[in-house]
Amino acid sequence: MPDAFVLPPGRAPGMVLDRDAVVKRLLMVVIGLYLVIALALPLGVMLAKSFGTWRFDLTRFEMQVGDGAGNWGPVETAAVIAGRVGLDPTALRPSSESRLEATKLFPDFSFRGPEHYRLRAAAPGAVWLVGLDRISTAEWQDYDSNTFRRVMLRPAMGWGVDNYLTYFTNPVLFASVRNSLVVALVSTAITVGLAFGFAYALTRTCMRWKGMFRTIAAMPILVPSLLPGIALVYLFGQQGWLRGALMGQSIYGPLGIVIGSVFFTFPHALIILTTALSMADQRHYEAAAALRASPWRTFRTVTLPGARYGLISAGFVVFTLVITDFGLPKVIGGQYSVLAVDIYKQVIGQQNFEMGAVVSVLLLIPAVLAFAVDRWVQKKQVSVLSARSVPYAPRPDARRDRAALAWCGLIAVFILGIIAMCQVAALVKFWPYDLSLTLRNFDFGAKGGGWRAWVNSVELAALTAVIGTGVIFLGAYLSEKTEGFAFGRGLFHLLAMLPMAVPGLVLGLAYIFFFNDAANPLNPIYGTMVILVLSTVTHFYTVGHLTALTALKQIDREFEPVAASLRQPFHRLFFGVTVPVCMPAILDIAIYMFVNAMTTVSAVVFLYSTHTALAAIAVLNMDDAGDIASAAAMGMLIFYTNVAARLAHGALSRRLDRSAMAWRRR
Repeated sequence: MPDAFVLPPGRAPGMVLDRDAVVKRLLMVVIGLYLVIALALPLGVMLAKSFGTWRFDLTRFEMQVGDGAGNWGPVETAAVIAGRVGLDPTALRPSSESRLEATKLFPDFSFRGPEHYRLRAAAPGAVWLVGLDRISTAEWQDYDSNTFRRVMLRPAMGWGVDNYLTYFTNPVLFASVRNSLVVALVSTAITVGLAFGFAYALTRTCMRWKGMFRTIAAMPILVPSLLPGIALVYLFGQQGWLRGALMGQSIYGPLGIVIGSVFFTFPHALIILTTALSMADQRHYEAAAALRASPWRTFRTVTLPGARYGLISAGFVVFTLVITDFGLPKVIGGQYSVLAVDIYKQVIGQQNFEMGAVVSVLLLIPAVLAFAVDRWVQKKQVSVLSARSVPYAPRPDARRDRAALAWCGLIAVFILGIIAMCQVAALVKFWPYDLSLTLRNFDFGAKGGGWRAWVNSVELAALTAVIGTGVIFLGAYLSEKTEGFAFGRGLFHLLAMLPMAVPGLVLGLAYIFFFNDAANPLNPIYGTMVILVLSTVTHFYTVGHLTALTALKQIDREFEPVAASLRQPFHRLFFGVTVPVCMPAILDIAIYMFVNAMTTVSAVVFLYSTHTALAAIAVLNMDDAGDIASAAAMGMLIFYTNVAARLAHGALSRRLDRSAMAWRRR
């Protein structure tokens, strides 16, 4: 090479970033920081909390007892006094919220006695409460008998695996792991089988009324998972219409959980399997016919292998939804314990946050594994269609089409039956004795937050749809359209995919540990609508992100260089071209966020306050209180709201298709 082409010594040349490139990177960092604060940090705090142990170390407290006349007894540690009276603090199994009444160290204590008591910390960190006042001092504190009865000793914190050992050595708690796996596996097998037959009927037959069946199959998405539990109680409970059909079996327990899980997970599996079966090459079936393969052999050797990745993905999605669902087992699970309900009981019932964190970590493991395997399967998937492929077109077959119609009809009856039973429950006066219709059940009053809970849910759903869609689409745009910055884009995509592997109940508990800490500068948002929006957007972030990426990948990457060559700022291209072209996907993300915000229970059950009660939580609380009719009415109100939102979305999409999307038809 001639010397004229040799660069002089010095610093290696690098790419100079223009203002647009800097702004894009900064915006990506801001949204990435949001995902870190809203997801990564809370999960880290929760994981640390699961290793936090508490014990009453009575050697850290010193006491003296006086006769009230200035004569004091010897200085003794609380441990010595406890040993003398036979109190074993190691048998108390305390949590972070535990308190030990100091009076338990003195069996003859009387709050009217003349005795006085002194207390001081014999080691740093020893804490006790007097009422609500927290005290930790090495100076003697003098209390009369009336005040001493309000003294509570607090446990000391340590670190270790004791919480996990306690969980796995408790047969009642450990049974929840087995129960959750059994219910999830059985529900997955049934749901995927039913959904595969339904998807096959929609894509591979000439069955009539396909549009109607698609609409019916999507209905379970519009209701909270608690609602099928209420319908099953009315159908198969002690006063149910069809209680004899169970032949002595109880609907309360695994049977009810499985039936309800099949109902609410069915549309999720159907969407995946319909997509998988829609992509088929007609030539493969023509070759099978030319080789005189039987229909069954063609199904085994052509149809199933072509849909295997869809089957695996659907299986993992259903498994994750069932094992992490909280609402349905809470309503109809009875005494059959599962992991999700265990978290609720440990946190709400026993205030044992450390054990709740342990169960959350256990619940996180199958969800993460299912997510990881699903991503691995998707990477292994190869293209089914090539440039020379011939799209599959089913041919009429009277016997097959009748069988498909019967299959879809039975499933449609099951779905409509559950919805109709919920509607009946919401309208009858007094089940099953007075079946006359009334709207009294919709007069919630103060039950479950009343109509205010529904208003709060609509507000949450609207804010989640608007804010969430904007943040998600902008983040996906920056991830897909930013040049260079490979490490930052890869890290951002990882953070965007992480929410799919985190169950809502786990996320809600992590928010308690993170945002309820007084030292956290974000603590003021705890108990407000802000934290509900934050958790809901974060919980459903991944699906919206993938939807936006799919739409953005359809736009030629040449738009950005052309705009840069014309010295046009990227925001003009973004609002002038990208957003209009991707508007159908943006609307899909918005309706997805709205519907899920209306129906979610697990992600917000730990975070709402009296001022931010939500409709789905009201269903849970009213069912707990035994007011099942009002719970059904509130559940159907959620259904009506989501149906209205879907209709508005459809009308807006059609109007958009006629005007702004006219270029697609050219």
